[in-house]
This record gives sequence, structure tokens and C-alpha cells, in this order.
Amino acid sequence: MAQREQIPGEGLRPTVAVVGAGPTGLMAAERLSGAGFGVTIFDGMATPGRKFLMAGRGGLNLTHSETIEQFAGRYGVQATRFRQYLARFSPQDLRNWADGLGAETFVGSSGRVFPKAMKASGLLRGWLARLRGQRVDLRLRHHWRGWSGEHLRFDLADGSEVLVTPKAVVLALGGASWPKLGADGGWISLLRDQGVAVQPLRPSNCGFETDWSAHFQEKAAGRPLKNVLLSFSGRQARGEVMITGYGIEGGPVYALSAAIRDSLASHSPVEVTLDLKPDMSVDALTQRLAARRHGQSLSQFLKKELSLADATYSLLRETAASIPGEPHEIAGLLKALPIRIYRPRPIEQAISSAGGLDFAAMTDELMLRARPGVFACGEMLDWEAPTGGYLLQGCFATAVIAADGVRSWLNGNPS
Repeated sequence: MAQREQIPGEGLRPTVAVVGAGPTGLMAAERLSGAGFGVTIFDGMATPGRKFLMAGRGGLNLTHSETIEQFAGRYGVQATRFRQYLARFSPQDLRNWADGLGAETFVGSSGRVFPKAMKASGLLRGWLARLRGQRVDLRLRHHWRGWSGEHLRFDLADGSEVLVTPKAVVLALGGASWPKLGADGGWISLLRDQGVAVQPLRPSNCGFETDWSAHFQEKAAGRPLKNVLLSFSGRQARGEVMITGYGIEGGPVYALSAAIRDSLASHSPVEVTLDLKPDMSVDALTQRLAARRHGQSLSQFLKKELSLADATYSLLRETAASIPGEPHEIAGLLKALPIRIYRPRPIEQAISSAGGLDFAAMTDELMLRARPGVFACGEMLDWEAPTGGYLLQGCFATAVIAADGVRSWLNGNPS
């Protein structure tokens, strides 16, 4: 039977408990401790910031340099809400924050914003040092198990149970796309039991499965299709698409993933199209193809004369009923190559997740209506955005909103 323990004393009873030591929880803790509140962070992992370090593997894309209006539009149906959030914690605010931690940022050629060091480790070290300086208490290997009356309940590795009685709570437990790093969606049942509406979690920024033949998988898996244009249902995204053993992934796929996923929910398969030469018109391609030398194979021509990927000819054979012989027909296929998509990859393999706490279940300051004094932020909320700096910016902005909500609530509700 688990040992039951009440943490005694003000030193161990935080004014605010932040549950989750990912970037969202750390930002909320910094905001609150900087305002003079006592903060204790609880996390089930052995080290803090695991998700932040994982996000930094590709260079730590913190935010984006585009206008606020463009930026807000990246949040889809939640654009209006996030326009308000970005007004309170903007991309420039995020850059200033990173610069203040010694992680000076720069704008890449794509408009994305990165630390000059191009990794998360240095920024995280400076961040944790700042939190220690602000007397934030960090409790690791504490697995949140909901409430016992008015107390937060945590399980420890030794089987004991810890109860904590803070004056306010910030939940920052992420979605369900990083289960190995603690974001497994295990909080859903805990909050539904409290009468909080939660929308089902779904994969976002994910790859999709096709029905590649075994021969094509062996020949093309792991091959990139560079500088292509992916289209679906009137939407387009340009970049590099990766052929995988199960289907396709990559930046353009992630950018259109919400629309593709939602369409698959009502019927399967759906069809996306690839423009393999987006900078050339059909007429220009037709002229080039018409100049193909006698005896030169189409495979050789696509690779040498059109600078297409090695896997292009195999992809044509895999997706088209037959490869046409006329130049204008081949050109048309290269400009609109159809690929059938059957299902998204599992949520645990996605970059992020959609769904989560229904905004109708929260106040404008992100407090749960069913649990006054309990706030939530980050991927726990029902929003999604493409990669490109929009995910971290959204997480940080909602952390600031929740932390400011805690300040307002505590100041208006003295103990």
C-alpha cells in the first residue's frame, strides 16, 4: 500500500505548483517567480526540459519573423484567440527573452528564428540557473495523479504518495506526441473526472501512410524530394518531402497535416498532389521533354536534364497507372503527381498533437471553470500550428497568459 504523506511547512508548500517541467511549465514558473510568488515545479521525468532539448535537435526554431497578422493565421480556427495572445507575448518578446539568457537569436533565410548556437542545451542551462536564482523549487520523479480532495496528489518511484496544497496550480503537461518524454496524455481522464471538457487528442505535424509496394519501399525509402510543392484541397506548401517506408513526411506534409488528417477522419483514402518542378510551367517542361535524345531513357533524362531526385522515375511508376509517352502528358504528371494517403501515423510518432482542453471550459486567463485556481497552458489546450516556430511561440505565449492569470487570481483572492 502506498505511503501517504502530507508535505509540511511553508518551505514545502508552494504558493503556486507548476505541473510539468517542459518549456511551457518553465516559462510559467519563471513568470510567476519573477513576480515574487513561491513556485515549485513537479515533473515525472528524471531531468527537466527534456522536450525542449528534443525540440532543439534540429536547431531550436524558437519563433518566426513574419508579421503578427500572418503569424496568428498559422493557428487556424484559433487565429483570433492567438492574435490576442501574441499581443501579450510576441515573437519579439520571445527573442528578447532568449537574448537575455545569453542565447542571442538570428533570423534565417526562411524567416525562422534560431539561437546563434543552434541548440537548446546552453539556453536551458541559463534558464535553469535563472529559475534557481529566483528560488524556484524543482521536484523531479513526481508523477501527478490528480486530486485528493483539495490536495494535488503525486506518486513517487518508491511507491509513496505525496499531497501538496498550493494556492494556485499551473498544468503544463503537453499533449500526447512525446510519451517517452512524459507527454502521454495521461492527464485527460484526471480532468474529465473533474467535469472538464477535453477534445480528443489527434496527431499533428505528422507523416502519412500510403500503400507503397514492397519493391518501391526498398528502392526509394529514405530518399528526399527537394523543392517540391505539395497540394491538397486548395492548400499548398513547398519544401522537401521525404519518402519513407510507410509513406511521406517532411515540412510540406506537416504544413498540410491538419487538413489531410481531418479529411481522412470522414473518408479514406484522400489524394494529394506533388508538383516536382514548381518553378517550371507545363509548357516549359513539355519543351524540355520534347528535346529528349533518341535512346535516352526517361529515368536518365529526369535525373540529368531536369535535376530531379533519383527516386522520381520509380515514383512515377508507383503512382501513375501507366507512364505516358507524350511530352505534354509526362509534363502534366510531373506537375501534378497524385499520391493516395490512407491514414496519419500514430500520435506518439507525431511532432505535436491537436485537441485537448476545450477553451469553453476555461476563462480568458486559462483558468479551469470547474477548478478555480487551476490554470493550464501549452499543448494541453485545443489548438495546433505548423512547424516553423509557431509551436514554441504558442506554448510560451499561453504560459504567459496562464501565469498572468494566476497573478491576477491570487491578488484578487488573498488567503
